[in-house]
Amino acid sequence: MINNTITAPKGFLAAGLHCGVKKSGKYDLGMIVCPGGANAAAVFTTNKIQSAAVQIAKKHVKNKKIYAVIVNSGNANACTGALGIKNAVKMCEQTALHIGEDPHTVLVASTGIIGEQLPIKTITDGIANVAGKLSAEKESGQNFTSAIMTTDTKPKMAARQIDISGVKVTIAGTVKGAGMIAPNMATTLCFITTDIAITKPLLNKALKNAIGNSLNKLTVDGHQSTNDTAILLASGSAGNRPVTSQCPRFKKFTNALNDLCDDLARQMAHDAEGATRIFKVVVNGAASQSDAAKACRAIADYPLVKCAIHGSDPNWGRIICAVGSSGVKLNTEKLSCKIGSVTVFHNGKPRKFDAQKVSKIVSQPEHTILVDLGAGKKNDFCYGCDLSAEYVSINADYHT
Repeated sequence: MINNTITAPKGFLAAGLHCGVKKSGKYDLGMIVCPGGANAAAVFTTNKIQSAAVQIAKKHVKNKKIYAVIVNSGNANACTGALGIKNAVKMCEQTALHIGEDPHTVLVASTGIIGEQLPIKTITDGIANVAGKLSAEKESGQNFTSAIMTTDTKPKMAARQIDISGVKVTIAGTVKGAGMIAPNMATTLCFITTDIAITKPLLNKALKNAIGNSLNKLTVDGHQSTNDTAILLASGSAGNRPVTSQCPRFKKFTNALNDLCDDLARQMAHDAEGATRIFKVVVNGAASQSDAAKACRAIADYPLVKCAIHGSDPNWGRIICAVGSSGVKLNTEKLSCKIGSVTVFHNGKPRKFDAQKVSKIVSQPEHTILVDLGAGKKNDFCYGCDLSAEYVSINADYHT
């Protein structure tokens, strides 16, 4: 696609610029507008400490239609008390003023430093400026993506097109996040637009499923944020017959949405703080779904596994150790492990293998670790990345 930004679907405008939150001069304020109004769905952080933006967006997303999203980076507006709530509301009010809609039809998101009050005058002045730059051009979509980034080193965008009953439907998304990333979102802001005509309940179902099988399967360092937000907006401008049930058309849409979100999750893993490569952990033979998920994440979060992968070391012992310490049910006589296509541990015993060959597998930009617990029939997967000295450097220097 020529345009792979959030302005690709019909019915959306976007813009991004530097308003002054970031001292670096980088873009720090973005806006999405759907002039015709959009059905909206969203999922948020499960952290018990939630930013002011999350608290307000949770309320506003319940409205029948959403007309805009306003986002700032560089300041999380988290742990900021009553004034933080007031400032999040102010962002919605100022956005609504410039697009001529009700403030309750505006969603807000923030990301950045925790515990500092928003420079609200700087932001409201910026809202006036960014509203004047709205357009459906690719550059505007790119500017929005630039405006939501923090420690990201590159923009993350994806788009898909599908045919729904002879009508072309477009889905596009962008995401930010490079650290404090663990299952159940993490330091992640994700914005997805689509022009499909679909009911709000089905949109909610599609988003929860897509995030559950993508961004919620990603762990960089096992830590959650206070600001995680994923928003899906559907303008209905494609002209398709509205999707009102879980019919084949709904399945086709959800498959495309899942694929797009998986793409974004993998882009995040590749751009994780200090990461040089990513890996996928697949666990089979679990006694329960929760055990499968727990085992996956134990491996992906295990510092010794992550360090071994950084060093291209085919150290399967660390993988088995991670599983054994995770607390899940397993059958030690059937426990097995593969790195890529090579079996390194089978039925509780080590297998002879070409260490140099497996080292090459581990050194690739992506590889898969497959573990069978031998305790049941449930399975799950998780994405992880290596752990480098640069990760420590980035987080040691990041202002707190």
